[in-house]
Amino acid sequence: MAKAFPTDNPFLKGYYAPVNTEAEAGHLQITGEMPKELLGTLYRNGPNPQFAPRGPYHWFGGDGMIHAFHIENGNVSYKNRWVRTPKWEIENKEGEGLSGTFGNPRYTDPRVMALNSTVANTNIVWHAGRLLALEEAHAPFALDPATLAPKGYETYGDKLVGPFTAHPKFDPETGEMIFFGYSAKGRFSKEISLQTVDRSGTVTRAEILDGPFPSMVHDFAVTKNWIVLPIFPLTSSMERAMKGLPPFAWEPDKGTHIAFIPRAGTVADVKWVTAPASYVFHPMNHYETADGRIVVDVMKYDVAPLFPLPDGSPSAKESPPARLFRWTFDLSGKANTFKEEQLDDRAGEFPRFDERFCMSDYRHGWIVSGNIVEGKDGRARHDGLTHYDLRTGKNSTFSASVDDRFGEPIFVPRSETAAEGDGWLLSVIYRGEEKRSDLAVFEATDLTRGPVAVAHLSSRVPAGFHGNWRPGVL
Repeated sequence: MAKAFPTDNPFLKGYYAPVNTEAEAGHLQITGEMPKELLGTLYRNGPNPQFAPRGPYHWFGGDGMIHAFHIENGNVSYKNRWVRTPKWEIENKEGEGLSGTFGNPRYTDPRVMALNSTVANTNIVWHAGRLLALEEAHAPFALDPATLAPKGYETYGDKLVGPFTAHPKFDPETGEMIFFGYSAKGRFSKEISLQTVDRSGTVTRAEILDGPFPSMVHDFAVTKNWIVLPIFPLTSSMERAMKGLPPFAWEPDKGTHIAFIPRAGTVADVKWVTAPASYVFHPMNHYETADGRIVVDVMKYDVAPLFPLPDGSPSAKESPPARLFRWTFDLSGKANTFKEEQLDDRAGEFPRFDERFCMSDYRHGWIVSGNIVEGKDGRARHDGLTHYDLRTGKNSTFSASVDDRFGEPIFVPRSETAAEGDGWLLSVIYRGEEKRSDLAVFEATDLTRGPVAVAHLSSRVPAGFHGNWRPGVL
């Protein structure tokens, strides 16, 4: 029998509360004028637990649910589906939750442990004709782009080594996908896999890097010549987990260690740079300057949010914010240099940019402004979308009601040959007073004008993580 969700967990209430229905609508009501040039599908992924979990629940542990908005000829259709992973299937059959967050063996049914199933709840990408739902501890899970029906794990002909990050990078010149996976030699191990898949879906590189300690490595950076893997002191431990202590915990004394691996070399050629303890969930863009320096723009936390100290006590008195910083590395000298420059003092997360300019010097970027890890208890919080013009140093923000919450901004170019930043910004907005969601479309570099079109849902899209645009008809 399905049990009621706990009422004392802030990640199971309000904006974060799961929806228990799958739905579809062919013609959403639209305010404004949906641009006729928009042709494609916005896929958005996020945690939406099917059943109440066993033991403590963490936002990162819910079953993946895909929300798909297809735009064509000014019309918007909508569909949402759980990702029918092996875990989802067995729990659906039994009619109850059988696992703890992160598959914690202290709370997880042996049948689910044996499956070693993905929850596929973090990102969704399109590459080599495959729509892939991703998290960061398992192989990608493929879906039908039109129906969202499951196709099963994508292992690239069993050539995949270890888990697969939720944040692969795509080389816009070659079509290559570059990705990594932490805990590559088993749960909470310190090794990291490093792989590439070409535009046709063939594995072209597979290596293992020895890390300094087991760590949650959520994202990374790639330039034309380098793969940049940051090892932050958000550590993992099976020993802690089995004692009922946090599987993932903040240990700042271990510092930050950043690996630079040549794209044309191997892990044997790695260069390491150390830096003060911090945490980054997401970089914005990353590139090399004309003189060979490596630039990585990041949303940096001084303390890892959402995770405690090893003894389970809070890592900070208040929810720490992320802010936009530029990291510059010079690997040419005898002493590897690291320079940090703060680009903005506002809190924010979910940085995005015009990804046709990935790995290149760029001008435009966007974030969700506001501290996304605070206000879970329903306190007023003025979120918004912020556009950065990194060439002029100017920025602009669109905000709505203090009860509204903005999803990750996704840039869609006006055409394949449009100038950088010439296009639209798409964001799923939760309307707190009405307890439902909208899809908003903005002119990407004119946010203060407000959305040019809004497609209205009568239902709610819960707090989620990442999404991407797939151009073309379904």
